[in-house]
Amino acid sequence: MRKLMPLTVLAAAAVLTACERPPMEVDQIGYRGVGMEQVTNPRLAEAKREANQVPEPLPPVSPGGPRAGDLYENVEVLGDLTIVEFNRLMTALTEWVSPDEGCNYCHVPGNFASEDIYTKVVSRRMLEMTKTINDQWHSHVGDTGVTCYTCHQGKPVPEYVWFEERGGPPQAGGMAASRRGQNLASPAVGSTSLPSDPFSAFLLGDEEIRIIPTTALPQGTNPRNIMDAEWTYGLMMHFSTSLGVNCTHCHNSRSFFSWDGSPPERTTAWHGIRMARELNQDYLVPLQPVYPDSQLGPHGDAPKLNCQTCHQGVNQPLYGVSMLQDYPELNAVSRNGPARGTAAAEADMAPAVSAVPEEGEAESADEPENSDGI
Repeated sequence: MRKLMPLTVLAAAAVLTACERPPMEVDQIGYRGVGMEQVTNPRLAEAKREANQVPEPLPPVSPGGPRAGDLYENVEVLGDLTIVEFNRLMTALTEWVSPDEGCNYCHVPGNFASEDIYTKVVSRRMLEMTKTINDQWHSHVGDTGVTCYTCHQGKPVPEYVWFEERGGPPQAGGMAASRRGQNLASPAVGSTSLPSDPFSAFLLGDEEIRIIPTTALPQGTNPRNIMDAEWTYGLMMHFSTSLGVNCTHCHNSRSFFSWDGSPPERTTAWHGIRMARELNQDYLVPLQPVYPDSQLGPHGDAPKLNCQTCHQGVNQPLYGVSMLQDYPELNAVSRNGPARGTAAAEADMAPAVSAVPEEGEAESADEPENSDGI
């Protein structure tokens, strides 16, 4: 019996090392007794804040002067900036994206106008994407906006990107011949056995997100089944990990599928999903022919973004600190046009919050009405 005791202790220790030790901090975010709480680990908070520090902005420059597009060659996105504005922004971009590699990460040495380097082509498209986010996706990023630093944080390639997965190596024959994307313990889904690539369907494709079907098997007009729920839960695990939040950050604890009583963050997430789809479809996937093979995934696809790309473990990227106010050149709204927040500017925002489906309303004509999307 004594010989078994050390083995028992070791086994218990092995199990507990996979858990977070108490004490944890619990903040009530809803009515008392309904389980609307946010659980956090105070021992991880300091490390997260250290990893999400915002660099000091460069000193502002004086207005006026010749335009960069009139003096420099091949300046397609930032040509309307003055020379001093342009050079200040280029200095900031170098700090945000390639502090070790310097300007030559995106430029041919001695010929900055050259287009014969793929990183320049990619960075130009990324600048356009950044401007699009700040101009058209106010419904998700709000007044905070984004800059290149939001995702890159001093790295040439953002730490969190994703590539297509195809379920891992084949298993035995018969019904077990395919993993169906499961049991790979992927960190993308919290190291669970859930399908490891929920991104291709939901953040690249426009597959509708449904959590609670009313039948175990497809029946009648309801094609949803348990397998669909598993893919959805994989995406929910990604959301939770990426933002460092509980499920009740977005969902009503009494009925997860119901919009009634859900926190407003659920609407923000709804727009964020559609923003991620648009950015992947319009900006990132089309860059696949530009990248060298070394920058592509195992199946030859371009790197793509998901929620973790920007959020990096915190609810608001960089804890909600706005860098855009120091670099308004990255806001596509004209500096001579209406200020953000005015009626004229808000009218240009898309999609509108009213686009979120009401309770019981399907997001598309062929969607079942007995379940509701995220």
